[in-house]
Amino acid sequence: MPHPSITAQTYPHKPAIIMGASGEMVTYRQLDERSNQGAQLFRSLGLKTGDHIGMMLENNRQFMEIVWAAQRCGLVFTPISTHLKKNETAYILQNCGAKLFIGSHLLSEVAEQLLQEDTGVEHYFMVGGIKPGFESWEEAIDAQPDTAIADESNGVPMLYSSGTTGQPKGIFVADYDKDVNAPPGAALIGAFFGFSDESVYLSPAPLYHAAPLHYNMMVIYNGGTTVIMEKFDPELALKLIEEHRVTHSQWVPIMFNRLLKLPEEVRNAYDVSSLQVAIHAAAPCPVEIKERMIAWWGEIIMEYYAASEGVGFTLIDSANWLTHKGSVGQALLGELHIVDEEGNELPVGETGTVYFGGGQAKFHYYDEPEKTADAYNDKGWATTGDVGYVDAEGYLYLTDRKNFTIISGGVNIYPQEVENVLASHDKVADVAVFGIPNEEFGEEVKAVVEPVNWADATDETAIEIMEWLRERISKLKMPRSLDFHPKLPRMDNGKLYKRHLVDEYRKQAENAKKE
Repeated sequence: MPHPSITAQTYPHKPAIIMGASGEMVTYRQLDERSNQGAQLFRSLGLKTGDHIGMMLENNRQFMEIVWAAQRCGLVFTPISTHLKKNETAYILQNCGAKLFIGSHLLSEVAEQLLQEDTGVEHYFMVGGIKPGFESWEEAIDAQPDTAIADESNGVPMLYSSGTTGQPKGIFVADYDKDVNAPPGAALIGAFFGFSDESVYLSPAPLYHAAPLHYNMMVIYNGGTTVIMEKFDPELALKLIEEHRVTHSQWVPIMFNRLLKLPEEVRNAYDVSSLQVAIHAAAPCPVEIKERMIAWWGEIIMEYYAASEGVGFTLIDSANWLTHKGSVGQALLGELHIVDEEGNELPVGETGTVYFGGGQAKFHYYDEPEKTADAYNDKGWATTGDVGYVDAEGYLYLTDRKNFTIISGGVNIYPQEVENVLASHDKVADVAVFGIPNEEFGEEVKAVVEPVNWADATDETAIEIMEWLRERISKLKMPRSLDFHPKLPRMDNGKLYKRHLVDEYRKQAENAKKE
């Protein structure tokens, strides 16, 4: 796959990016010129190949222009979730050693707070407006030439994912090479899904997530057109599929659920026959939801299982899923191994930790050698901690996700982060946070608190704690409810055994659903 600068020479007026709601369009020539100007600006500020930058932006055209500017001048770029608060964002910028940060005028509250933190960032820019302490991104690149820099090289993303300790971890996959053209993995996956220069891709999710970022870049490497939704809306998604004759799209299960909840007359009002492939991942999809989507859109739905670490990749199409319901597919990249707690490989049908071996890209957690080492076993196989089993035909079924990681609406929520904050409340002696079933989101966050004084186990105290917590963590991580418990199951070794609590509350949720 060639670099988009090549497509700009051949088809300069072809749309590279179309914003879904506004209809704003960026041609390949404009993307090439704008990314050149961004690369020129980065070099003028002294940023060199291998330096890091951070960005916190909503879905907009500038997001992708900045990504391509960083890509073509060898920078490591870190998109940051727009839901994070000041402390979470500052930690990421400090950890990755970002020399430059680009914020958004629409998200200026957190951006402005960063100026008071010792992040090590040297340059602050803002998209869409100006705030004290920030330079205008648009004005800065307008002043730069739109020719390519002399030392182009391949920049790569580094996204953050939290581990069991709750600290965000920068996931850095080994650099493929210094060539600015597409990495081999992207070319392989793109070819498998049938992406080409004729593809029109609908991107309904936030660009700071790994899959939307990588798929949008893959489409543009291929010379296709990407239609980016500023914010997901189910009816607008259908409208855009019809209007732009979308051929490919990528979803999470909650989006399927919301599409299906549209009135039947609304769903039937739009022509989705142009769709060739609808990809989904990021969270378990309820069997009933997937059955209904296949019945509506046809056998074009493909599911994969992977992680930002890039240790492996499984895939299943609709036809195979219908005969292996609940599976996430067979290995396309890497070899599947199911391993017990002692490190022994388990036979077919037995549940254990999912490992991939053979041929996967080597990754490391940035500046976290111990956590990196923990991800590999003595055979060189790698895991992200997911649990499952493989059937006799090699189809993988997941039975748990990263132990107690909560997956709500396709977003990973890490209980330890919430527990660490709650534990600092003066009325909290101990706390357990975990996921319980939620019909729409898959899972929701549940908090169970052991109070310092049992007399505080009241509705008023629960409201007080929740209001206090809301000021300290992002909305996505907030528990939907909080209960009190006289004594949480923490053992002498300091480990909190959540399994009994999780089983109890999940059973309650399932019984309530049946009633």
